[in-house]
Amino acid sequence: MRGPVLATVCCRGGSKGVPGKNLRPLLDRPLLAWTLDCARACAAVDHLLVSTDDERIAAAAEACGVPVPFRRPAELATDAAPKLPVIRHAADWLERERGVRAAIVVDLDVTVPLRAPEDVAAVVAALQDEAAAWDAVITVYAPERNPYFNMVEMGERGARVVKRPETPLFRRQDAPQVWSASPAAFGFRREFLAATDYVYDGRVGLVEMPRARALDIDSEDDFLYAEFLMRRTRGAA
Repeated sequence: MRGPVLATVCCRGGSKGVPGKNLRPLLDRPLLAWTLDCARACAAVDHLLVSTDDERIAAAAEACGVPVPFRRPAELATDAAPKLPVIRHAADWLERERGVRAAIVVDLDVTVPLRAPEDVAAVVAALQDEAAAWDAVITVYAPERNPYFNMVEMGERGARVVKRPETPLFRRQDAPQVWSASPAAFGFRREFLAATDYVYDGRVGLVEMPRARALDIDSEDDFLYAEFLMRRTRGAA
C-alpha cells in the first residue's frame, strides 16, 4: 500500500510523573526536539504534525522549525483521553485543511528520544507490505522479564507466575518469546485508525528495535539514563 505518510507527535502540557516532561532539557535541548529531529530525518515521512494543547510546547516546536497550525481540543487533552482519537484528530485535520488523506499514520512518542529514523521507516515499510496486511505495526524490544517465567502477581494462594504454562518452566530459554512494547513508533493504516480507539483490535505487526533506542522516559532516573546513552552513542560532550 502506497500513499502519503503522516507522522504525528502528540504531547500535552500536563505530566504527572515528571512535570513539564515534554520540554524538559535533555543535553540542553527540549525533549520534544529529539523526536522532531527524527521525524524530519526519516525519508519515509511525508507530513509531520504536532498535536498539543499547550502554547509553550507549540512555541518550542516552532522554534525547531515545525509549524503547529492547530491546537488539540480540550476533550482530547485530559489524563483519561485515549491516544488513538488524538492521532485521528490530527489525520482528519490534514485531510480537511490540506486536502491530504494519509494512507499511513505513524505516531512518535516524545518520551523515546533515542529512536532512529530507520525505526520509523521500518514501521512504515511493514504497513506497506500488502502480503502482511497489518492494520497496525508497533515497535518492540526484547524484555528483561517474561510473564511465563519471572513475572509474578498475587493470587488467592499468594504469588504466582502471571501466565502459568501447562508444564512448569525451569529455564528462561524455554519460555515462549515475548516482547515489551515501546511507544517509539506506532503505525496505523488510515482505515483502521478511523474505525477504532484500541490498537489491539486489529492485526498488529511488530518491528523489533534495540532496547537502548527504545528507552521510554517516565521518571527522573530515565532522564539520567537517556542522557548517559546519548553521551555514549552520539559522542555528546
